[in-house]
Amino acid sequence: MGFNYLLPFLLLSLLVADCASRPLYRLPSEAKHATKKPLQTSRPYNLAHRGSNGEFPEETAPAYMRAIEEGADFIETDILSSKDGVLICHHDVNLDDTTDVADHKEFADRKRTYEVQGMNMTGFFTVDFTLKELKTLGAKQRYPFRDQQYNGKFPIITFDEYISIALDAPRVVGIYPEIKNPVFMNQQVKWADGKKFEDKFVETLEKYGYKGSYMSQDWLKQPIFIQSFAATSLVYISSMTDSPKLFLIDDVTILTEDTNKTYAEITSDAYLDYIKPYVIGIGPWKDTIVPVNNNRLMTPTDLVARAHSRNLQVHPYTYRNENQFLHLDFNQDAYQEYDYWLNKIGVDGLFTDFTGSLHNYQELRTPLPQQ
Repeated sequence: MGFNYLLPFLLLSLLVADCASRPLYRLPSEAKHATKKPLQTSRPYNLAHRGSNGEFPEETAPAYMRAIEEGADFIETDILSSKDGVLICHHDVNLDDTTDVADHKEFADRKRTYEVQGMNMTGFFTVDFTLKELKTLGAKQRYPFRDQQYNGKFPIITFDEYISIALDAPRVVGIYPEIKNPVFMNQQVKWADGKKFEDKFVETLEKYGYKGSYMSQDWLKQPIFIQSFAATSLVYISSMTDSPKLFLIDDVTILTEDTNKTYAEITSDAYLDYIKPYVIGIGPWKDTIVPVNNNRLMTPTDLVARAHSRNLQVHPYTYRNENQFLHLDFNQDAYQEYDYWLNKIGVDGLFTDFTGSLHNYQELRTPLPQQ
């Protein structure tokens, strides 16, 4: 699949970015492919972190379509809610860093201060905007050293639209949605039917047929991993869906948003034993696995070994190609970083901002068999 496949959809995005009367993509998928190439399961997963956001603004339709074109096994997203209870794809609870909300004078009075994960945060928050209002905003690139030419050209997309991108792909592509900031979402958004944020999350997945335990026929047809930093959310939905779940792990000094435990406590043997019945793996920040000092790697911890001893997968985050993100040990070479994590540390998947780079590395080192 070449760029000619992507171009029509990019043009379509530009044409309908301001049109809130119809979805950006057909829902559910109407694209028919006689035979879809199956998900590869023979090597660690290439996890497109917020899409190919090294090239396009994160969590936009072009970022996800580009990631699929570049060979992603799964496209990853963060799920939040609008004021009117529509689930959207957006990483931050506020809109300041990745949209042009500051340029919209009609929303100047929406700036608020909320307590989020124990800290006061001031800005424009998704929970203070309806979906129609959110659709008038343009996404922008988070990092100033990345390509800025697409700023303002693509809208925020909904959870439904994100799923449709995966279902419309010409091969089987998995989704990897995160139940993001559930404590804050449940505090600020009230659904008319009394449901919780997590309930709405699972209902959306069920609507599109996502079900089945890891490697089941249902799962292989529509692969999914559900992730969250909030263990209580993963436990809560465990009776609602058998889709595989991963528990995300932050810096060991940080408190979890839903408990009074630090992530140091969360990575203890006792806690891994507790969470194991509910999850298929963990998603740690990579510096939690291999500590760093003065931008150089230190001795790896035993977290991967302890997870694998419990038959838990390990999907660390986030791998970025720019020099400021590459530790000095890798000589400004992303392939050296991939090689270290996949072959020395032995992880089961990588969250990367540069899907094509990881795909090209894997095709060189562990090419998939020709079908």
